[in-house]
Amino acid sequence: MTARVSIDPGRCVGSGDCALTAPGAFEVDEDAGQARLLAGAEHTDPAELQRAAYACPTQAIRVLPES
Repeated sequence: MTARVSIDPGRCVGSGDCALTAPGAFEVDEDAGQARLLAGAEHTDPAELQRAAYACPTQAIRVLPES
């Protein structure tokens, strides 16, 4: 199962909670101070992506089922 996942760069503060929750989908770019999606993030378990979105303190992550 795949999901559409995105990060709103205007809301992301680079807390890293997403990378801790779903390390196969997110990492923090220390230079930019923001999270970014890793290649293949859409193939991560949707429940894990949802947990990462919930963990985000600024609600910068959006997860939608692939249609």
